[in-house]
Amino acid sequence: MILLPEQCRAARALLDWSQERLAGLADVSRSTIRGFEGGHHDLHAATEAQIVQAFQAAGICLLPDGEDGLGVRLKRSKPS
Repeated sequence: MILLPEQCRAARALLDWSQERLAGLADVSRSTIRGFEGGHHDLHAATEAQIVQAFQAAGICLLPDGEDGLGVRLKRSKPS
């Protein structure tokens, strides 16, 4: 899965996460998140995997490019 900066920003917005929170949960630096989301650099494969894993653990589904384009979805938790 290739994570795009737009997806990263959208996923954070759905979760109401700051760049700092994502960085902490993904075990990467905040400057890495800031630079990636700002389009200043790409991510290394291992870094991307850590970020995607943090999002997936929080219920984020990254939608691949399809008929309607790329997307991000938040899985609803089931009521207990």
